[in-house]
Amino acid sequence: MKSGLFRVIMLVLITGMFTGCGYNTMQQNEEAVNKSWGDLESQLQRRADLVPNLVSTVKGAADFEQETLTRVIEARSKASSVQLTPEMLSDPAAMAKFQSAQGELSSMLSRLMVVVERYPELKANQNFRDLQNQLEGTENRVSVARQRYNGAVETFNFSIRMFPNSLTNGIVLHLKPKEYFKGDASSQQVPQVEF
Repeated sequence: MKSGLFRVIMLVLITGMFTGCGYNTMQQNEEAVNKSWGDLESQLQRRADLVPNLVSTVKGAADFEQETLTRVIEARSKASSVQLTPEMLSDPAAMAKFQSAQGELSSMLSRLMVVVERYPELKANQNFRDLQNQLEGTENRVSVARQRYNGAVETFNFSIRMFPNSLTNGIVLHLKPKEYFKGDASSQQVPQVEF
């Protein structure tokens, strides 16, 4: 009789620990962070995929600055080479390296768009206008994906720190806070182009 009662009590305690102490909530929140990260990566990849088409179209302008195109291509290559897995989202150094590479690509694309203003024949090119519209739409999608990712990180980080979840996390899960996707400092500066 005592052993049956003991088993019931243990079952209730274990069930309460995993349901009442936030175990499932923290797991669900971490999955939301991983999904949001995947969505953000997808939009960043879409942007990177547009760059070669944009560069090819711009190369058609006879006297377009090769230095600008070269820097865009290099920034795309660097941004594509820096990979960040969901397991690395708690690593501030890895996130900073990833953000820096993405920020550099954003900065170079902004510079390219400013330089294009000097080429009326290029601005009139339908292929270029289509690519420019796609790039603008993609930049908006990237912005929304960043906001959603940061929102998921906020929810997750709070869930592992709040009581009693913090006890469950400290004893059972050992989850670390995720890093926010912050804007690169260089992206705050407007590209300077002299005519």
